[in-house]
Parts: sequence; C-alpha cells; structure tokens
Amino acid sequence: MLDAAVAVFSRRGYHGASVDEIAEGAGISKPMVYAYLGTKEELFEACLYREGARLMEALVAATVGEEITPEKRLRQGLRAFFGFVASHRDGWTVLYQQARGQERFAGVLSQMRVRMVEIVAGMFTESGGADEAVTAGYAVVGAAEALADWVVDHPEADPDVLATRLTNVIWLGVAPSR
Repeated sequence: MLDAAVAVFSRRGYHGASVDEIAEGAGISKPMVYAYLGTKEELFEACLYREGARLMEALVAATVGEEITPEKRLRQGLRAFFGFVASHRDGWTVLYQQARGQERFAGVLSQMRVRMVEIVAGMFTESGGADEAVTAGYAVVGAAEALADWVVDHPEADPDVLATRLTNVIWLGVAPSR
C-alpha cells in the first residue's frame, strides 16, 4: 500500500493524488486504505516516515562501524545517499520535492533534516570542533539535497561519481589548514 502511495504522490503531489488511485495501485479497496492508514494526510506522513527511515538506515549502514578516515566515511555516506536517491526516485520525490512546499509536513521534514545533519556532523568530529562539524553538516546536507534533486531528473548519473566529486569539493573546505 505504501509503495502504491509513494508512486502516486510522487507523480501527482499531495493535493493531486487521490486515495482512489492509491487503492487501485495497491490492489485494495479505498475503505481498506482508510482502515489501515487513516486520512490522506496520515497516509502521506506514513510515506514520509518510511522513506525517511530507509534513507537514514542507508546512511547509518554506510558510515557506522569500521574505523576509517572521516573523508572516507563522508564519501561512503554520500554514496549511500545518492544510491538511495537513484534507486528510490519516487521516495526522494515525495520526501523532498512534494513535501517540501507543504507547510503541514514541515515538522516531519525538519526532524529528518536535523537527523541527517547530526549523522554528517559526526563524520567531521575528527576534523574540527563541534561548531565546525555542525556547520559542515548543514553545508553537506544542503549540497547533497540539491544534487539529489538533479539525480532524480538524470537517471544516467552515477552515485559513486557524484559522491566522489562532492566529497572532493567539500573536503577542501573542511580539511585542517596547513
């Protein structure tokens, strides 16, 4: 049901999507959609939470564990991020392109963004102080979000290449002065 909802919300946006179309795509009745997930707003929020959780899981899986340099951790995190966007274009579209302009979902998106910044800032703690790491976290997340929007429209884009390019650009700015 959530897969069908994400596909419809991605194509039509929150306001343009109908529960009828979502139910049809899921192969269930409209009353079943309401019974399981409630209103269209609750269904959209469920999509946001699921896609956000998938994205966070990919980031954490790529950046936690083995002892590696912060630069390599950043590259792995960006690969996971762009890989998620490339393989879940509808999910990214719902998360950031469709929900972004909807005031009622601003809190959900803000929470996800803060969590992403925390993950990224953790990658930089070996390179500088906490303030510098948070600043870098916001800069990386903003740059990655902008590139992710581009990836959605360019299926030929290689997530590994983008991750390497963005890491190289960012790393020049956070590397300790010599």
